[in-house]
Amino acid sequence: MLDVLKTNHTQTKIEVIKISAEERTREDALRQRFAEFWASATTDLRTTYDAFISASPLVDHVTLEAVDEDGVKGWWVRPQQANSSRAILYIHGGGYVLGSAQAYRGFVSQIVARTQVPAFILEYPLAPEASLPTAPNTVLAAWQWLVDKGFEQIAIVGDSAGGGLSLATLTQLSNGTLDVKPVAGVVFSPWVDMTFSGASMTDAAVVDPLIGYDYLKDCAQKYLGPFSASDPLASPLLGDLHKLPPLLIQVGTDERLLDDSRQFADRAGQAGAPVQLEVWEGMHHVFQLDVAHIESARSALDRAAQFLLAAFNRR
Repeated sequence: MLDVLKTNHTQTKIEVIKISAEERTREDALRQRFAEFWASATTDLRTTYDAFISASPLVDHVTLEAVDEDGVKGWWVRPQQANSSRAILYIHGGGYVLGSAQAYRGFVSQIVARTQVPAFILEYPLAPEASLPTAPNTVLAAWQWLVDKGFEQIAIVGDSAGGGLSLATLTQLSNGTLDVKPVAGVVFSPWVDMTFSGASMTDAAVVDPLIGYDYLKDCAQKYLGPFSASDPLASPLLGDLHKLPPLLIQVGTDERLLDDSRQFADRAGQAGAPVQLEVWEGMHHVFQLDVAHIESARSALDRAAQFLLAAFNRR
Protein backbone atom coordinates (compact mmCIF):
# COMPACT_ATOMS: atom_id res chain seq x y z
CA MET A 1 0.00 0.00 0.00
CA LEU A 2 1.28 3.46 -0.92
CA ASP A 3 0.78 6.50 1.30
CA VAL A 4 1.09 9.76 -0.66
CA LEU A 5 1.74 13.11 1.01
CA LYS A 6 1.23 16.10 -1.29
CA THR A 7 2.53 19.65 -1.15
CA ASN A 8 2.66 22.44 -3.72
CA HIS A 9 5.39 25.02 -4.28
CA THR A 10 5.24 27.54 -7.12
CA GLN A 11 4.71 25.40 -10.23
CA THR A 12 6.09 22.30 -8.50
CA LYS A 13 3.88 19.59 -7.03
CA ILE A 14 5.79 17.39 -4.60
CA GLU A 15 4.57 13.97 -3.52
CA VAL A 16 6.32 11.87 -0.88
CA ILE A 17 5.28 8.28 -1.44
CA LYS A 18 5.66 5.96 1.52
CA ILE A 19 5.94 2.19 1.30
CA SER A 20 4.57 -0.65 3.40
CA ALA A 21 6.56 -2.92 5.69
CA GLU A 22 6.08 -5.72 3.16
CA GLU A 23 7.53 -3.58 0.40
CA ARG A 24 10.47 -2.70 2.63
CA THR A 25 11.15 -6.42 3.01
CA ARG A 26 11.03 -6.91 -0.76
CA GLU A 27 13.37 -3.96 -1.23
CA ASP A 28 15.86 -5.39 1.28
CA ALA A 29 15.82 -8.74 -0.54
CA LEU A 30 16.40 -6.97 -3.84
CA ARG A 31 19.42 -5.13 -2.45
CA GLN A 32 20.89 -8.47 -1.43
CA ARG A 33 20.42 -9.60 -5.05
CA PHE A 34 22.27 -6.49 -6.22
CA ALA A 35 25.20 -7.20 -3.91
CA GLU A 36 25.43 -10.82 -5.06
CA PHE A 37 25.18 -9.86 -8.74
CA TRP A 38 27.95 -7.29 -8.64
CA ALA A 39 30.17 -9.42 -6.38
CA SER A 40 29.96 -12.33 -8.84
CA ALA A 41 30.52 -10.27 -12.02
CA THR A 42 33.42 -11.55 -14.12
CA THR A 43 32.98 -9.67 -17.41
CA ASP A 44 33.97 -6.12 -18.31
CA LEU A 45 31.90 -3.34 -16.76
CA ARG A 46 29.91 -2.48 -19.89
CA THR A 47 28.88 -6.10 -20.44
CA THR A 48 28.00 -6.51 -16.77
CA TYR A 49 25.93 -3.34 -16.73
CA ASP A 50 23.99 -4.41 -19.81
CA ALA A 51 23.27 -7.78 -18.18
CA PHE A 52 22.04 -5.96 -15.07
CA ILE A 53 19.70 -3.69 -17.06
CA SER A 54 18.51 -6.52 -19.31
CA ALA A 55 16.97 -8.25 -16.29
CA SER A 56 13.99 -5.92 -16.64
CA PRO A 57 11.49 -8.21 -18.42
CA LEU A 58 10.27 -7.74 -21.98
CA VAL A 59 6.48 -7.61 -22.16
CA ASP A 60 4.43 -9.61 -24.62
CA HIS A 61 2.79 -8.09 -27.68
CA VAL A 62 5.48 -5.59 -28.62
CA THR A 63 7.71 -5.63 -31.67
CA LEU A 64 11.42 -4.82 -31.71
CA GLU A 65 13.30 -3.28 -34.62
CA ALA A 66 16.94 -2.29 -34.84
CA VAL A 67 17.62 1.04 -36.56
CA ASP A 68 20.78 2.34 -38.23
CA GLU A 69 19.90 5.04 -40.76
CA ASP A 70 20.78 8.66 -41.44
CA GLY A 71 23.35 8.57 -38.64
CA VAL A 72 20.72 7.54 -36.06
CA LYS A 73 21.09 4.21 -34.24
CA GLY A 74 18.89 2.49 -31.71
CA TRP A 75 15.86 0.27 -31.25
CA TRP A 76 12.16 0.76 -31.81
CA VAL A 77 9.86 -0.84 -29.25
CA ARG A 78 6.34 -0.75 -30.67
CA PRO A 79 2.92 -1.83 -29.37
CA GLN A 80 0.59 -3.77 -31.65
CA GLN A 81 -1.60 -0.70 -32.16
CA ALA A 82 -0.51 2.91 -31.83
CA ASN A 83 -1.38 6.46 -32.82
CA SER A 84 0.85 7.12 -35.81
CA SER A 85 1.61 10.70 -34.76
CA ARG A 86 2.95 9.93 -31.27
CA ALA A 87 6.36 8.70 -30.13
CA ILE A 88 8.59 8.51 -27.08
CA LEU A 89 12.31 9.22 -27.39
CA TYR A 90 14.04 7.20 -24.67
CA ILE A 91 17.55 8.13 -23.51
CA HIS A 92 19.25 5.45 -21.42
CA GLY A 93 21.39 5.82 -18.32
CA GLY A 94 24.79 4.49 -17.36
CA GLY A 95 26.76 7.52 -16.20
CA TYR A 96 27.46 8.44 -19.86
CA VAL A 97 30.07 5.65 -19.89
CA LEU A 98 27.84 2.53 -19.80
CA GLY A 99 24.59 1.30 -21.28
CA SER A 100 23.11 0.38 -24.65
CA ALA A 101 19.78 0.71 -26.37
CA GLN A 102 19.56 -3.07 -26.73
CA ALA A 103 19.90 -3.64 -22.98
CA TYR A 104 17.04 -1.24 -22.26
CA ARG A 105 14.48 -2.89 -24.55
CA GLY A 106 12.80 -4.82 -21.75
CA PHE A 107 12.48 -1.82 -19.48
CA VAL A 108 11.21 0.46 -22.23
CA SER A 109 8.68 -2.19 -23.25
CA GLN A 110 7.13 -1.70 -19.81
CA ILE A 111 6.48 1.95 -20.68
CA VAL A 112 5.26 1.12 -24.17
CA ALA A 113 2.80 -1.45 -22.84
CA ARG A 114 1.38 1.06 -20.37
CA THR A 115 1.03 3.93 -22.88
CA GLN A 116 0.54 2.11 -26.20
CA VAL A 117 2.95 4.69 -27.64
CA PRO A 118 6.00 3.47 -29.61
CA ALA A 119 9.38 4.30 -28.12
CA PHE A 120 12.70 4.77 -29.85
CA ILE A 121 15.68 3.96 -27.61
CA LEU A 122 18.61 6.00 -28.82
CA GLU A 123 22.13 4.60 -29.06
CA TYR A 124 24.41 7.54 -28.30
CA PRO A 125 28.24 7.55 -28.16
CA LEU A 126 29.67 6.85 -24.71
CA ALA A 127 32.53 8.49 -22.84
CA PRO A 128 35.48 8.51 -22.67
CA GLU A 129 35.54 7.63 -26.38
CA ALA A 130 33.12 10.54 -26.99
CA SER A 131 32.81 13.57 -24.71
CA LEU A 132 30.64 16.67 -24.79
CA PRO A 133 28.94 17.85 -26.95
CA THR A 134 28.65 14.54 -28.87
CA ALA A 135 25.81 12.97 -26.88
CA PRO A 136 23.55 16.07 -26.83
CA ASN A 137 24.12 16.58 -30.55
CA THR A 138 23.21 12.94 -31.17
CA VAL A 139 19.94 13.37 -29.28
CA LEU A 140 19.05 16.50 -31.26
CA ALA A 141 19.73 14.61 -34.50
CA ALA A 142 17.45 11.79 -33.33
CA TRP A 143 14.73 14.31 -32.49
CA GLN A 144 14.87 15.78 -35.98
CA TRP A 145 14.88 12.26 -37.45
CA LEU A 146 11.64 11.50 -35.60
CA VAL A 147 10.09 14.76 -36.79
CA ASP A 148 11.14 13.95 -40.36
CA LYS A 149 9.43 10.58 -39.93
CA GLY A 150 6.16 12.44 -39.39
CA PHE A 151 5.80 12.27 -35.61
CA GLU A 152 3.99 15.37 -34.37
CA GLN A 153 3.76 14.57 -30.66
CA ILE A 154 6.98 13.45 -29.01
CA ALA A 155 7.82 13.04 -25.33
CA ILE A 156 11.31 12.46 -23.96
CA VAL A 157 11.94 9.91 -21.21
CA GLY A 158 15.24 8.96 -19.61
CA ASP A 159 16.95 7.57 -16.52
CA SER A 160 19.98 8.65 -14.50
CA ALA A 161 22.55 10.20 -16.86
CA GLY A 162 19.98 9.70 -19.61
CA GLY A 163 17.57 11.67 -17.45
CA GLY A 164 20.04 14.53 -17.30
CA LEU A 165 20.58 14.31 -21.05
CA SER A 166 16.79 14.29 -21.48
CA LEU A 167 16.45 17.49 -19.48
CA ALA A 168 19.33 19.17 -21.31
CA THR A 169 17.62 18.27 -24.59
CA LEU A 170 14.20 19.41 -23.41
CA THR A 171 15.73 22.75 -22.46
CA GLN A 172 17.40 23.16 -25.86
CA LEU A 173 14.27 22.20 -27.79
CA SER A 174 11.92 24.31 -25.69
CA ASN A 175 14.08 27.40 -26.09
CA GLY A 176 14.56 26.85 -29.82
CA THR A 177 12.47 27.75 -32.84
CA LEU A 178 11.56 24.27 -34.05
CA ASP A 179 8.02 23.63 -35.27
CA VAL A 180 7.65 20.47 -33.15
CA LYS A 181 8.24 20.98 -29.43
CA PRO A 182 8.25 18.25 -26.77
CA VAL A 183 4.85 17.51 -25.24
CA ALA A 184 6.36 16.33 -21.92
CA GLY A 185 9.35 14.87 -20.16
CA VAL A 186 9.61 12.02 -17.66
CA VAL A 187 12.88 11.33 -15.87
CA PHE A 188 13.86 8.67 -13.37
CA SER A 189 16.60 9.65 -10.89
CA PRO A 190 18.12 12.23 -13.27
CA TRP A 191 21.74 13.37 -12.95
CA VAL A 192 21.45 17.11 -13.52
CA ASP A 193 24.39 18.72 -11.74
CA MET A 194 28.03 17.93 -12.48
CA THR A 195 29.12 20.63 -10.04
CA PHE A 196 27.94 18.22 -7.30
CA SER A 197 26.19 20.87 -5.24
CA GLY A 198 23.54 18.53 -3.80
CA ALA A 199 24.04 17.57 -0.16
CA SER A 200 22.92 13.98 -0.81
CA MET A 201 26.04 13.42 -2.91
CA THR A 202 28.21 13.17 0.19
CA ASP A 203 25.68 12.86 3.04
CA ALA A 204 26.69 9.88 5.18
CA ALA A 205 23.04 9.33 6.10
CA VAL A 206 22.20 8.49 2.47
CA VAL A 207 22.76 4.79 1.80
CA ASP A 208 22.86 4.24 -1.96
CA PRO A 209 23.17 0.53 -2.84
CA LEU A 210 24.10 1.12 -6.48
CA ILE A 211 26.18 4.23 -7.18
CA GLY A 212 28.71 6.28 -5.25
CA TYR A 213 30.08 9.79 -5.28
CA ASP A 214 33.55 8.74 -6.47
CA TYR A 215 32.04 6.80 -9.37
CA LEU A 216 29.99 9.81 -10.47
CA LYS A 217 33.02 12.09 -10.23
CA ASP A 218 34.97 9.74 -12.49
CA CYS A 219 32.10 9.57 -14.99
CA ALA A 220 31.83 13.36 -15.05
CA GLN A 221 35.54 13.77 -15.76
CA LYS A 222 35.30 11.37 -18.70
CA TYR A 223 32.15 12.96 -20.12
CA LEU A 224 33.01 16.66 -19.78
CA GLY A 225 36.10 16.79 -21.98
CA PRO A 226 36.91 20.50 -22.46
CA PHE A 227 33.51 21.64 -21.13
CA SER A 228 32.92 23.22 -17.74
CA ALA A 229 30.84 21.28 -15.22
CA SER A 230 28.59 24.35 -14.98
CA ASP A 231 27.74 24.33 -18.70
CA PRO A 232 23.99 23.61 -19.07
CA LEU A 233 24.78 20.77 -21.49
CA ALA A 234 26.53 19.01 -18.61
CA SER A 235 24.37 20.39 -15.80
CA PRO A 236 20.84 21.17 -17.02
CA LEU A 237 20.08 22.37 -13.50
CA LEU A 238 21.93 25.54 -14.49
CA GLY A 239 20.12 26.09 -17.78
CA ASP A 240 17.20 28.33 -18.81
CA LEU A 241 14.21 26.31 -17.59
CA HIS A 242 11.28 28.68 -17.98
CA LYS A 243 9.93 27.22 -21.25
CA LEU A 244 10.09 23.56 -20.29
CA PRO A 245 7.06 21.36 -21.03
CA PRO A 246 5.27 19.47 -18.23
CA LEU A 247 7.76 17.32 -16.33
CA LEU A 248 7.50 14.30 -14.05
CA ILE A 249 10.54 13.49 -11.93
CA GLN A 250 10.69 10.29 -9.87
CA VAL A 251 13.47 9.64 -7.38
CA GLY A 252 14.15 7.42 -4.38
CA THR A 253 15.21 8.63 -0.95
CA ASP A 254 18.14 6.19 -0.86
CA GLU A 255 20.34 7.57 -3.60
CA ARG A 256 23.16 10.03 -4.19
CA LEU A 257 21.11 11.83 -6.84
CA LEU A 258 18.18 12.64 -4.54
CA ASP A 259 19.07 16.32 -4.29
CA ASP A 260 19.63 16.57 -8.03
CA SER A 261 15.92 15.86 -8.46
CA ARG A 262 14.87 18.13 -5.62
CA GLN A 263 16.96 21.04 -6.84
CA PHE A 264 15.86 20.69 -10.45
CA ALA A 265 12.18 20.50 -9.53
CA ASP A 266 12.51 23.58 -7.33
CA ARG A 267 14.44 25.63 -9.87
CA ALA A 268 12.18 24.66 -12.77
CA GLY A 269 9.11 25.46 -10.68
CA GLN A 270 10.54 28.83 -9.73
CA ALA A 271 11.08 29.49 -13.45
CA GLY A 272 7.40 28.78 -14.10
CA ALA A 273 7.70 25.30 -15.59
CA PRO A 274 5.02 22.77 -14.51
CA VAL A 275 6.80 20.03 -12.55
CA GLN A 276 5.65 17.01 -10.58
CA LEU A 277 8.26 15.56 -8.22
CA GLU A 278 7.67 12.13 -6.69
CA VAL A 279 10.01 11.14 -3.86
CA TRP A 280 9.67 7.42 -3.17
CA GLU A 281 10.56 6.43 0.38
CA GLY A 282 13.22 3.77 0.79
CA MET A 283 13.79 3.31 -2.93
CA HIS A 284 17.11 2.91 -4.70
CA HIS A 285 18.48 4.49 -7.88
CA VAL A 286 16.14 3.96 -10.89
CA PHE A 287 14.04 1.49 -8.90
CA GLN A 288 11.53 1.48 -11.79
CA LEU A 289 13.73 -1.08 -13.55
CA ASP A 290 12.78 -3.72 -10.98
CA VAL A 291 9.19 -4.34 -12.07
CA ALA A 292 9.57 -8.07 -11.48
CA HIS A 293 10.42 -7.64 -7.80
CA ILE A 294 8.82 -4.58 -6.18
CA GLU A 295 5.36 -3.03 -6.23
CA SER A 296 6.85 0.47 -6.16
CA ALA A 297 8.45 -0.04 -9.59
CA ARG A 298 5.17 -1.12 -11.12
CA SER A 299 3.22 1.68 -9.46
CA ALA A 300 5.78 4.31 -10.48
CA LEU A 301 5.62 3.19 -14.11
CA ASP A 302 1.82 3.24 -13.98
CA ARG A 303 1.95 6.83 -12.77
CA ALA A 304 4.56 7.79 -15.39
CA ALA A 305 2.34 6.32 -18.12
CA GLN A 306 -0.70 8.23 -16.85
CA PHE A 307 1.35 11.44 -16.89
CA LEU A 308 2.53 10.83 -20.46
CA LEU A 309 -0.93 9.99 -21.76
CA ALA A 310 -2.40 13.09 -20.14
CA ALA A 311 0.29 15.19 -21.84
CA PHE A 312 -0.33 13.57 -25.24
CA ASN A 313 -4.07 14.01 -24.90
CA ARG A 314 -3.77 17.70 -23.99
CA ARG A 315 -2.32 18.29 -27.45
